Amino acid sequence: MDDALLDDRGRQYAIVARAIEFIRGSALRQPSLAEIANAVHLSEFHLQRVFAAWAGISPKRFLQFLTKEYAKQALRKSADVLSVAVASGLSGPGRLHDLMVTCEAMTPGEIRRRGAGVPITHGLAPTPFGEALLAWTPRGLCYMAFCDDDASRRLVELAEQWPEATLTSDPAAARSYVARIFPDPSPPDAPPPQLHLVLRGSNFQIKVWEALLDVKTSRIVSYSQLAASAGMPNAQRAVGSALAANSLAYLIPCHRVIRETGDAGIYRWGSERKSAMLAWEAALDAA
Repeated sequence: MDDALLDDRGRQYAIVARAIEFIRGSALRQPSLAEIANAVHLSEFHLQRVFAAWAGISPKRFLQFLTKEYAKQALRKSADVLSVAVASGLSGPGRLHDLMVTCEAMTPGEIRRRGAGVPITHGLAPTPFGEALLAWTPRGLCYMAFCDDDASRRLVELAEQWPEATLTSDPAAARSYVARIFPDPSPPDAPPPQLHLVLRGSNFQIKVWEALLDVKTSRIVSYSQLAASAGMPNAQRAVGSALAANSLAYLIPCHRVIRETGDAGIYRWGSERKSAMLAWEAALDAA
């Protein structure tokens, strides 16, 4: 995906996020397309074009993916899939769109050394969900966070996680990573792009994150379903804490975890962004 297209999709996402915010505030009266367009200062025609370019579907279809009814139906489907997976003991790297993700955990010794001797490269790049700060070591990606006018804070957060590491900026390489994370559609027989993640967390957190990597695109799960999938059915609250500690946005897909009620729930990088991700992935799956 070229830089110009990523920039365009980032701008389109900003409009979509404002539309989602308006829809949530007006959910009880089911606003019309004209009302939504007016709220984001666009014509209906222009709003249609933005949604078609960003999500590949109409605003009406996109809004269907935002409803609680759709979320509850998706949860029921995931329950059937997860029950089979848990019963058969299946685990391992999952598939993310047309992307194959593998990962490894840092050792306790590496964590104690706080990144001493580790070169970390970082950069800001546009994504379909706004600007993001990415960072990577020679072993793989170790950080990805979405930025909403707070890129400097995200960079401080990265430095605090790796206080003894040597940090170097390379925005061009960050854009290259984003192009691999959000690839253009490829032929069915084409090998998927691969990414390697370096996970920094407790054994419990890593078990939760690895379970999330088994949740395929367009699937959503509840906190209790994820806890069961991770082999800890009574640890729903702790699972929530592990999701909050995730520092690899989107790649470890904590946005796919919602409440049993169908509510999207909180999200470290914004509830509108979480809803947009879920509907965008559903649109990809429906295409």
